[in-house]
Amino acid sequence: MRIDIITIFPEMFQGPFTESMLKRAMTKKLVDIQIHNLRDFTVDKHKKVDDYAFAGGAGMVMMIEPIDRCIEYLKSERNYDEVVYMSPDGKTLNQNLCNRISLLNNIIILCGHYKGIDERIRENLITMEISVGDYVLTGGELAAAVLTDCVVRLIPGVLGDETSALSDSFQDGLVSPPVYTRPREYKGWKVPDVLLSGDEKIIDDWKLQQAIKRTNDKRPDLLKD
Repeated sequence: MRIDIITIFPEMFQGPFTESMLKRAMTKKLVDIQIHNLRDFTVDKHKKVDDYAFAGGAGMVMMIEPIDRCIEYLKSERNYDEVVYMSPDGKTLNQNLCNRISLLNNIIILCGHYKGIDERIRENLITMEISVGDYVLTGGELAAAVLTDCVVRLIPGVLGDETSALSDSFQDGLVSPPVYTRPREYKGWKVPDVLLSGDEKIIDDWKLQQAIKRTNDKRPDLLKD
């Protein structure tokens, strides 16, 4: 899978993409993540990529030309399944959407900034808009990193145990059951006896009941869906 990210702050991805699972995925060549500085695609001598909004209003707007030039350049190199814009009014990111995106070959992620992007970009160049929640970030970079992490971990071979992602919260519409590790007892706090029984069926039934209970307690909205 290849992910091309368009941003005016490429350095913001240094931390998330140079550590842990994402770094291993790129080292193993399971994913190719390329960061593109939008300022490289402007004809303005001062590398300007934003301007005032028509009809006034607070905040600057990202200009259409450099974004179009960047996307056009990328599309001249390969075909893309989706051109994603990280936006607070996009479709809310969830596990099902991550699963679907993880099956794609090539995607572009555009990170907005300031007051947003020229609406003509959304109308003519963007094929999917995604939000990471009902709040506003300073820019789309953190949201793009979240989307990338959620998607890449689902690619076969990225996680040490390929079945791990299948048991994550939300994969079956429930949050995950509680988990425990050694020691079996600490300060009088004990691991539930059922997990030490060795009976897989009883353990699986317990985990399912715990997942349902925890979902009902913490995320009852999932059970309604």
